[in-house]
Amino acid sequence: MKKYALLSVSDKAGIVELAQSLSQHGIQLLSTGGTFKVLEEAGLNVEAVEEYTGFPEMMDGRVKTLHPKVHGGLLHLRDKSDHLAACEKFEIAAIDYLVVNLYPFKETIHKENVILSEAIENIDIGGPSMLRSAAKNYQSVTVVTDPRDYPYLIQELDREGNTSLAFRAYLARKVFQLTAHYDAMISEYLTSAHQDLSFPEPHQWNYLTLTYDQATPLRYGENSHQAATFYRAINPPAFSLAAAQQLQGKQLSYNNLRDADAAIRIAREFDQPCAVAVKHMNPCGVALGADIEQAFANCYQADPVSIFGGILVLNRPVEADLAQKLQEIFLEIIIAPEFSSEALAILETKKNLRLLNLDFSAKSSFYQTEYTSIIGGLLGQATDASDELPDSIQSNLPTQWTVMTQRQPDLVELQAMNFAMKVCKHVKSNAIVVSNGEMTLGIGAGQMNRVGAAEIALKAASSKLSQVKQPLVLASDAFFPFADTVELALKYGVSAIIQPGGSIRDQDSVELADQHQLTMVKTGMRHFKH
Repeated sequence: MKKYALLSVSDKAGIVELAQSLSQHGIQLLSTGGTFKVLEEAGLNVEAVEEYTGFPEMMDGRVKTLHPKVHGGLLHLRDKSDHLAACEKFEIAAIDYLVVNLYPFKETIHKENVILSEAIENIDIGGPSMLRSAAKNYQSVTVVTDPRDYPYLIQELDREGNTSLAFRAYLARKVFQLTAHYDAMISEYLTSAHQDLSFPEPHQWNYLTLTYDQATPLRYGENSHQAATFYRAINPPAFSLAAAQQLQGKQLSYNNLRDADAAIRIAREFDQPCAVAVKHMNPCGVALGADIEQAFANCYQADPVSIFGGILVLNRPVEADLAQKLQEIFLEIIIAPEFSSEALAILETKKNLRLLNLDFSAKSSFYQTEYTSIIGGLLGQATDASDELPDSIQSNLPTQWTVMTQRQPDLVELQAMNFAMKVCKHVKSNAIVVSNGEMTLGIGAGQMNRVGAAEIALKAASSKLSQVKQPLVLASDAFFPFADTVELALKYGVSAIIQPGGSIRDQDSVELADQHQLTMVKTGMRHFKH
């Protein structure tokens, strides 16, 4: 019985060599469109699918392989008599080999100025349909969609004259992974393309399909014995590590990527010149300045010990003078919107230092749904985006804030509290940040009780008080269950506290603050971070 192979590919690389091998093993070639032309020009005996089906390609190529003689040839069970009888009656030949790769939808939507109609025409219908038919029948059909598998198919044919079940099962698994990825990519694109169309969802949809590509194996994960991979989104936000440009240095590690992402999120909070240093997913220094040089100086002063081996994000371009200062300390990564040629010349002397360019102009579109895996499941939530912390405070109390105490905060205290809370929302809970209006002075992160976090932050701040501007403010990511944190803050000279409020014992903290003329503000917005 004659064996058929149907070849229809958008990526023509290696297809002639594969077709030659199939032909040499007595397999009749079927093909479509551009693939047919390439094989015919190579001198191969190839039959057009429309000749085989007796049905012409139509509708600008939208319909060419959606035919019973194609899908019947792929799907029929070779050992079932009624299937074989149907094939004989309707002249359906067995197609034992299918080689298909899909229309370049991803490449199309990434083209500059692509329009919706062009993207839609590059949604492949016939290709995924044939792939799924062949993969369903992998017991008998060999289906190849990845050109990297062509040499292995040739080896199997040369060795055995056919393919092994293990090889066919491996190929089928890849097909269903590809078609799931392809469909999810189309769904994401159409969702984005039709953001202006609003239809109220009548019920909860129970399915979530996430897709990523460009997987990059990492040297290891959090620890050297853990395997790890970095998967990039199909169309990552410009203000993200997935879209950043690495200028020098070795590959980022798993921990580098996590820490750098945390630093980028904090830098997003500020429009003023800002420097953010992160270690182990928590900031060790965050500071503002009149320019980026001053911001870095303040950031370094915030914690000159912990910044060693840390991740630094700067939201302004790096020039030579700043590069010289950065070159003198040990940093793992520096991320900035730009490095001058002089700065690069200075920093490239540290070969292992990673330098990344990041598009800070795109930070307003950074918000997205975030996912965290648990054993047996996935948690999804919106990014912690809220509007109770204004870009700047010029005069008045922000509309969502409430003064809880008798003493009203002055403008300088308001500005300092706003700065402190913007940092605090990115610190692991329980979180306390002590700062003035331009730099963090002490950070207590990830403690099991709030007063413990305050002790860490206040002790760290106490060593710097004689060297920095006042006032001294304290920010908490959640309410105070007891007045003990306020009591501790008073011992260290804190003059203003900002917290979400909401404890049934809020009044205990307020009364203690009033006794000592300390001002306290409630924002009404909690910022737990686990």
